Amino acid sequence: MARLERAVSAHPGEPHRGGIASRLNWLRAGVLGANDGIVSTAGLVVGVAGATTSAGAILTAGVAGLVAGAVSMALGEYVSVSSQRDTERALLAKERAELDEFPEQELDELTALYEAKGLAPATARQVAVELTAADAFAAHAEVELGISAQELTNPWHAAGSSALAFTAGSSLPLAAILLPPAGIRIPVTFVVVLVALALTGLISARLGGSPATRAIVRLVTGGAAAMVVTYGIGHLLGVAAG
Repeated sequence: MARLERAVSAHPGEPHRGGIASRLNWLRAGVLGANDGIVSTAGLVVGVAGATTSAGAILTAGVAGLVAGAVSMALGEYVSVSSQRDTERALLAKERAELDEFPEQELDELTALYEAKGLAPATARQVAVELTAADAFAAHAEVELGISAQELTNPWHAAGSSALAFTAGSSLPLAAILLPPAGIRIPVTFVVVLVALALTGLISARLGGSPATRAIVRLVTGGAAAMVVTYGIGHLLGVAAG
């Protein structure tokens, strides 16, 4: 009996993996949205600042980029996660139909899945029988598909998180380039943006369980390169137009 309990729940109180995946989905969208907002808006406003010192032109370009980017990010996340949710629903519907039509075969399949996880055949069968008696559909959805029918990915959560994060991220370079005097706008923006990218790199690494240093270096290097290039282009175009 103790072995069976360990097989069904090795870590009592641990959040269901479907719930973790759902929460990480909007966290991931938020971090990516903030990163995109920082880099794209920084590149845009630094490029415009390279061509002109007009605060009005910089503000107009920055706000336009912020709004367009937030809408684009939200729409992209909504479409992507909606497609994922549709796929999950289709898989769940197929599994439910198979349980109705072939209950014995599905029980054998569930037993085999637990055997593949390392349980002895007799224990695997006992687990499969008891979980089937409790809720066959939930058992198959979790073990066979890795999906919780009660915790499907939510496209609105991902879209809203991404849009808000993009807006927050975009606000940093926009404020950094508009608030200081014209003579130090560019260096202040560079510093603010690189620090912000280092923080988002750290957060994304912690969420993904990957080395923080590597993620930070990638983001900071990419962001710095983007601002150098856009500033150079803006400066050249500003000189040519002048």
